[in-house]
Amino acid sequence: MQTIDVNRKESGKIWHRKPSPSSADGLMVQISHDVTGAFAPQGRRVRFLQVSFDVSGDRFVAGDHHGNIYVFDIGRNRFQLVQKAGSPCTSLAFSLRRKTEFLVALSDYSLKCYDIENKELVAWMKGHATAIHSISIHASGRYALTTSSDTALLWDLDTFTRKRKLNIKEDVGIAKVFFLPLSNTIITCFRDDSIFAWESDTLQCKYQLPIPPGERPCYKAFATPRDGRLLVAAGKSRFLHVWALDTRTLLRIVEMPTKVRAVKQLEFLSESFDGGSSKIVGALSQDGIMRFINLNTCKLLFDIGSLDDRISSVAVSPTGRHVTAVVESGCVNVYSIPALMADFNKPPPPLVKAIANKSGAGKSLNGTSVLRSTTPGRLSQIEADHKIAGSHTIKTGVKRRPGQDTEAEEFSSLPDGLNISRLQAILKGYGEYPAKYRMFIWRSILRLPENHAAFSSLIDKGTHLAWAKVHQTYPIKSRKLLRVLQRTLSCLAHWSAIFGETDYLPLLAFPFVKLFQNNQLVCFEVIATVLANWCQLWFEFFPNPPINALSMVENVLAYHDRKLLQHFVNYNVTSQIYAWPLLETLFSEVVTRDEWLRMFDNIFSNHPAFLHLMVVAYLISSRQALLQCMNVDDFKYFFHHRNAVDISGVIKEAYRLDESTPDDIHPARMLEEFQPLTRGQYPIFNKYPKFIVDYQAQEREKIRRDELDYLHQRHATAELQRALDKRRNEEEAWYRQQELLNDAEQQRRVLIMEEEQKLVDQRVRLQAMKRELRARELQLLDGARHRFLQHQTQIKGTELSRLDEEIERKRILREQETQAAVEDVEIRRMELQAQKEQLQQNLARNSTRSTHQQQADSEAHRRQQELEERMRKRAWDIERNKEHESRKMLQTQMAQLDQIKGDIEGNKDIEYRRRMDDLETELRNMEMGHLNEENKRLEEEVQDVMAAVADNKLDQVNKVEEELNNLRTRSRSDEHRRGLAGLNQQTYASFDTRRNQTTNALSTQARHKPILNEFSSSDEDSVPISLDRGRRTFEQRERDLMKEVRDLRRKIATETRHLQPPISYDDDDRDDDAR
Repeated sequence: MQTIDVNRKESGKIWHRKPSPSSADGLMVQISHDVTGAFAPQGRRVRFLQVSFDVSGDRFVAGDHHGNIYVFDIGRNRFQLVQKAGSPCTSLAFSLRRKTEFLVALSDYSLKCYDIENKELVAWMKGHATAIHSISIHASGRYALTTSSDTALLWDLDTFTRKRKLNIKEDVGIAKVFFLPLSNTIITCFRDDSIFAWESDTLQCKYQLPIPPGERPCYKAFATPRDGRLLVAAGKSRFLHVWALDTRTLLRIVEMPTKVRAVKQLEFLSESFDGGSSKIVGALSQDGIMRFINLNTCKLLFDIGSLDDRISSVAVSPTGRHVTAVVESGCVNVYSIPALMADFNKPPPPLVKAIANKSGAGKSLNGTSVLRSTTPGRLSQIEADHKIAGSHTIKTGVKRRPGQDTEAEEFSSLPDGLNISRLQAILKGYGEYPAKYRMFIWRSILRLPENHAAFSSLIDKGTHLAWAKVHQTYPIKSRKLLRVLQRTLSCLAHWSAIFGETDYLPLLAFPFVKLFQNNQLVCFEVIATVLANWCQLWFEFFPNPPINALSMVENVLAYHDRKLLQHFVNYNVTSQIYAWPLLETLFSEVVTRDEWLRMFDNIFSNHPAFLHLMVVAYLISSRQALLQCMNVDDFKYFFHHRNAVDISGVIKEAYRLDESTPDDIHPARMLEEFQPLTRGQYPIFNKYPKFIVDYQAQEREKIRRDELDYLHQRHATAELQRALDKRRNEEEAWYRQQELLNDAEQQRRVLIMEEEQKLVDQRVRLQAMKRELRARELQLLDGARHRFLQHQTQIKGTELSRLDEEIERKRILREQETQAAVEDVEIRRMELQAQKEQLQQNLARNSTRSTHQQQADSEAHRRQQELEERMRKRAWDIERNKEHESRKMLQTQMAQLDQIKGDIEGNKDIEYRRRMDDLETELRNMEMGHLNEENKRLEEEVQDVMAAVADNKLDQVNKVEEELNNLRTRSRSDEHRRGLAGLNQQTYASFDTRRNQTTNALSTQARHKPILNEFSSSDEDSVPISLDRGRRTFEQRERDLMKEVRDLRRKIATETRHLQPPISYDDDDRDDDAR
């Protein structure tokens, strides 16, 4: 059993060597989390609480009560800390659809999803009011069921939202809710032993399992195989109830041993090629032991756990190869199911044969025969071994020295059932060991103790200062290989101080590091064994090369090839050039990997002196090439680079030298026999000049202190420099900021100037728009004036047409009257009566005209009042607009003062023009009043004249013509004045009034017309009247009247062109002016 402590480790290996669990307990590794430190109590352990496997069965997550969650990969032999949740976990699930995510239920009643690659929180779900004790994942990995003591929730793992909630009665608790494998069925188990099956899509109840008769089982644990056809339930009894879900019947009841009083957990154990229909179920009972039972045979197969350290919870891998158990001590035990099932998975027993040993070797001490049970293949191998042992003895090639028989016998027996004599026979026949078993043979030959604790203590000391910068001297592309080399060299330096001062140690250790990089313990012990045995006498003259070892090589070379040695002497090539490079690198620079392995197969299988003989053999095998070298640099190059040398010949030559070298110069005489490393603790290595090493260590320590002082000073200088740089950067930043502020200010000024220019442009455009509006207003006024003139022209034309019609009518009337006067001279009285009626009609017309005049005056007065009312309203609107403008002016900015000033000036101009218009209107009204008074006066005079004429017409018959001429002249002047007054009174006098005036003038003439032809009403009717003279008079009057009409038209047209229209003439025009 191996152990691992994950304290203060975020990642690492689960075991340092491949575990080989026994069939007794099947325990592979025990994982713990022991807190160590100055303030930590002795023996304090952070307890693991929950474990869960993923779908592959090679990885599982484990959570402790501090909230640390670890992922252990059994297949890759790695573990890592993926999350620190901060709260103890109550349940785990690692079989989600996304393989890198897992669910963890915490003690704060929350459910969280984490990602093991990014080590980030994916989702945080809440909904439970009590702790979650189980999590079930759907076969698709999309849904999850979480169960607490009071409720169960269904979650959607794609959106991480809650889909459904199981509502139960308060008096009925939930035992467990889970998905059936490979189906859409949800099984709900309640504390009243009722079991229901639901459809996960529609949540419709499919069926209910009946409660077994008899005593209540009090179900607490449930399990189903991968095919989902069975359901095993157990509780507070030693009976297991096996239900067949196909038929929904109780299939069988399995009775556990009497030691079992309650079952806490049930798990099915999958087997290879069972198709998911597992028959082995594990039951964790109250005594902390989990028993695995075959449901078909009802036999107990094996159990795990012990009464000393009871199991709390168990997780079984889906592949059925591993079982993880959380024990009461807080550790996690990983069991191997194949190891536990080894006794049940054995092949059929082999054929048993009895072999009789004729020599009596097979008899026991009491004289009886012994039968051996074995397989036929093993039997043939045993016979071959007996033949080899009885026929001849294998020579190892190592010459035995006197007194070495005992040591040789001890050396010949190796651990793991190997024998050095047989291994040397393999070397004799094949020249090397099988590559598949080479590492195993080397470990056996070197008798490595595998002191894990001692090696861990060396590892815990960290990187040695001497090898902290080994990557600078020996740059290696592979970072893993560099870390292993640095760690191995540091362990060697911590083991013995000499190895911290040896410069060539990386060259010596690198081949072994590269070979054993996956097992650092074996690598360290192999190198330590080589240094302790094959590097004897290397450190006596430290720091100089090993003169004794080189002298042994030189003596052997002088004995066997004096000419080659003389060639070295002639060119001043010492043993430090031709022997020491081979020894310090252990031939790694001059041979390939396979050649190096073959060479060390023979070196490790012989006496430590065989390494020196191998150096001499390499020199002799390269004799021809070396004799051709004449330069020292050529020799150095030769012994530091690969050469075309047959390693098999070198090995044979080394064996020849071992047998033919005299004892007095043989290196074995000066070197000690092979001594393996001691078990438990590594031996002390002090075969070196301690004072030199100590002096170098002191010098190195002094240099280190000086370097630390220098580093401190440099650090202080760097801090000061950083402070200066920081201050300089701050100043530069401040200056840059000031520059940026100045630039920003300049930009703001430019922007303000641009905005001001825009504002000026806008003002210019506004003034232009105002000018355009004023021009448009003037255009509108001009257009209105033209329309008014056109309207007045139309009115005048209408009046003229009416006058023409009236003249035409009067002309016709005159002709009719003349014709009547010619035809009806005789009926004078009738005409007089007609004249009377005509006079009465004229009088009625005069009264009507006065009535129309009064109506016209009242209408004019009313319009004047309306105009004054509009003017007052407009003035009030202007005052209100001024107040509104004043309020707006107070709220606007100072930049709008010019515009407001322009508005005020415009308002003043408009007010001034309005005032002038009012004054002009008043002036015109006054003139119109004077004209109206004059007209009234003239009308009164006409009426007085008419009354006087009516009173005196009988007395003034003789003066009719003269008075008629005077009246005609006066009527013409009155008509002319009234026409001018009508032109000046265009707004206030209506068209009806003018028509009445014209009618009055014509009626006056008509009234005087019969006076010309009438006869006196007196009795004096003897006065004659000439009709021809009256006709000429009417024709002359007609011509004069037509001339006056033509003159009046010309005068009206002339005055129309020069006359200015009034300001207010119509409601629509006033609205246009206001706009």
